[in-house]
Amino acid sequence: MKTNKSFTKRLKVTKTGKILARKPGQNHFNAKASRSKQLAGKRLSSFAMTPKEAQRFLPGLLK
Repeated sequence: MKTNKSFTKRLKVTKTGKILARKPGQNHFNAKASRSKQLAGKRLSSFAMTPKEAQRFLPGLLK
């Protein structure tokens, strides 16, 4: 099965195999948010995905 390339570009796999992704809702309309909220949105958060799902949707990304 092919890897979904548009999906993989949104993810980062760490050395230990954790999958990280950006928090949703941080693309625009952030002017009214406090600076700490804006910066917190830039941080990556862990992305919950079972090994079976990862094998199915990201076969070329994980080893």
